[in-house]
Amino acid sequence: MEGDESVLLPGPSAPGADLPVRAALPATVDAVRSGGAAVLVAPPGSGKTSLLPLALADALGGTIVVAEPRRLATRAAATRLATLVGEPLGQRIGYAMRGERSGGRGLRVEVVTTGLLVRRLQRDPELPGVSAIVIDECHERHLDADLLLALAVDVRANLRDDLAIVATSATADTARLSRALGTDVPAPVITATAALFDVAVEWAPPPVPAPLLPGGRVDPRMLDHVAAVVRRALAETDGDVLVFVPGEAEIHGVARRLAGHDVLPLFGRQSRAEQDRALTPTATRRIVVTTSVAESSLTVPGVRVVVDAGLSREPRTDQSRGLGALVTCRVSRSSADQRAGRAGREGPGRVYRCWSATDHARLDEHPAPEIAIGDLAAFALELAAWGAPAGDGLTLLDAPPVTAMTAAVELLRRVGAVDDDGRITRRGRQMAAIGVHPRWARALLDGAPRVGADRAREIVAMLSADVARGTGDDLPARWRALRRGEDSRATARWREETKRLGRGASSSAPADGPADPGARQVPDDLAVGIVVGLAYPERVARVRRADATTYQMAGGTGAALDQQSPLRSSTWLAVAVADRAPGQADARIRSAAPIDERTARDVAGDLVATTDRIRWEDGGIVTRRVEALGAIVLDDVPLARPDPLLVQEAVRDGIRRGGLSVLPWSPAATALRERLAFCHAHLGAPWPPVDDDALLARLDGWLDADLAAVRGARDLARIDVASALRRLLPWPAATRFGEFAPERLRVPSGSEVRLAYDGAEPPVLAVKLQEVFGWTTVPTVADGRVPVVLHLLSPARRPVAVTSDLASFWRQGYSQVRADLRARYPRHPWPDDPLAAVPTGRAKPRR
Repeated sequence: MEGDESVLLPGPSAPGADLPVRAALPATVDAVRSGGAAVLVAPPGSGKTSLLPLALADALGGTIVVAEPRRLATRAAATRLATLVGEPLGQRIGYAMRGERSGGRGLRVEVVTTGLLVRRLQRDPELPGVSAIVIDECHERHLDADLLLALAVDVRANLRDDLAIVATSATADTARLSRALGTDVPAPVITATAALFDVAVEWAPPPVPAPLLPGGRVDPRMLDHVAAVVRRALAETDGDVLVFVPGEAEIHGVARRLAGHDVLPLFGRQSRAEQDRALTPTATRRIVVTTSVAESSLTVPGVRVVVDAGLSREPRTDQSRGLGALVTCRVSRSSADQRAGRAGREGPGRVYRCWSATDHARLDEHPAPEIAIGDLAAFALELAAWGAPAGDGLTLLDAPPVTAMTAAVELLRRVGAVDDDGRITRRGRQMAAIGVHPRWARALLDGAPRVGADRAREIVAMLSADVARGTGDDLPARWRALRRGEDSRATARWREETKRLGRGASSSAPADGPADPGARQVPDDLAVGIVVGLAYPERVARVRRADATTYQMAGGTGAALDQQSPLRSSTWLAVAVADRAPGQADARIRSAAPIDERTARDVAGDLVATTDRIRWEDGGIVTRRVEALGAIVLDDVPLARPDPLLVQEAVRDGIRRGGLSVLPWSPAATALRERLAFCHAHLGAPWPPVDDDALLARLDGWLDADLAAVRGARDLARIDVASALRRLLPWPAATRFGEFAPERLRVPSGSEVRLAYDGAEPPVLAVKLQEVFGWTTVPTVADGRVPVVLHLLSPARRPVAVTSDLASFWRQGYSQVRADLRARYPRHPWPDDPLAAVPTGRAKPRR
């Protein structure tokens, strides 16, 4: 069919069309025709992105929409497809992404970003004119791609059973993909085997370990090592060199270290011309330094050598603190294999891995899916807009973590995007139509009346599109630089995003309320702070000390400015970006704008609350009325008439924290407690436990009446603890308390001797030996269950025997005690027969 202009897929003899995936295309097309869905597995560089859409277009008619995870890959894929077809972009092959597109109606193949296709589905789920969706590079598990897959499957199941869906993956881990795409049975998986050339592995760890620095920064020594390995590769190999580092800063760092060579950066925020230059082979040997953007969804021609730093940058969200960041981490084994494969596309290649074989064995098998580690607020808003709050009824490859999803829905509820049941509101649909993170959408809607719609859009565009990053933490200064056009590329992107936000806002429902007439009077610097504060009210921060650069954020986390920051004189800040390194108490402020207290109260008004703080402190009640903005105390004054109930609760709390030792325990109270503990141990219910934990847990049950009048330590000292404890006596059993655990026992001499209790131990009766003459049986307590322990005392009241068997003592122990003591205490009786002697507590009268 070559020569037929209606056919898009070029013949196998056409330049660049004889790619490994070609052999798998018939089976893929057959699977789509028969079942409507398929999974195509093919390694990077095998041609799945180039040839599959053309084959589907020839087989199905209509428009084939290809969803790519990145802007750079979107434009590159469309360019490659147009080249294969032999047409300029925009004729039958086009692309679209946020703020940029090529081609209009009538496209046969359109390459779009996954996020853009999600927006289209939200506007019109039936996708008229679209015959198939290709979701490329599903193995990367980006959040947008997971969402797109779920929505597309839902559309196919409920609206358009003729819509074909093909998911592509560079790894064979496709079981979940297959199940998600299938209806009654899993979708067929077609595997393309690519005859890639051998890639030799060189293990090249740094001579001295270079661990990641706080905040996920890369040690400069690691960049030195990467540059040295590149120079080694240049000396040992032929062909272009592709270098993988985690981010843009590291790209520039390695490029500086390789000055004098033809070094070409490649990353997502470049201009189109800069990206095209890196993707176009030349006659000279090139070094392309890139990130994971070139790992699987993008092909860099001419590469025969890969140098891999072994690092990647992934989003992480600290749900407890509301802080998100891109974190540098070790690459996974599957990602390392994909990077290495880039060296074997055009001939035998070599990969230099900047780690050891031993370290390689310790790497994770696959990278974590973004749904497991990222911020889910935008994801949750899309689900609510689809009518599936929290993903109910949708086929998601992984369920979102409960904690992260709860935090996301709570944020949407706070900004008015969803109701209490998680259903989207009219305001939520406005926010979704704007096409930015819900925080920035809220800032745009609520900021326009405060600072003016134009300025609100400019500020949100600067922050949501991440332009002018790396130019310091002073956001107003960044805005001024963009307005002046100091960085033409950044300014162009910012202006285009500003225009897009204007279109998004106008396509949604009108903003809430008219513009404030005073909005124009707000200074530019303060306008930035207002918009940032509306997006992140919990990051409104006040300096901790007058001369310091550390701040307290409303959300409770401390934050620090760089010592050289131009913002260090600001008392109040609205923080846009902050991240906290593991093990660090304070976060690092990456970007912020100065504000004042009045603005803080305005943008974070929901966090402002006045509470009466009544607490026990240093032996007394402290009562204050505190106005706070989250964790930031705004005003703190004495409270003249505190609520008595709150005072009592503060006293209870003080006792719980300080322990029962803060109470005035008299000997009588201690003795009563020991008797109660004895009864509980030996008689059980209804006698209550009186250990510390039990008494502290039941303060209201025995001490409540005494605490009502307590205001300080003096009042505590007046409490009669013994009387309070008597409230715990169980009735009617309490009527026999003196029988079960008597305070005293009458001994043969007639004396009433006090018993000493010690919890569950048998009580001790310490009595002078002469007072128990004639006593043969030890008395019992606890209803006859526990014999007391006799401590028989000398006339000097020192123990001479301990026994619970008096009969045995008289027979065997008394004679020895008599022999030892009668000469020492001659005025006290020491009869030969103690059983017949008269018991007495007195000495013989002096003559």
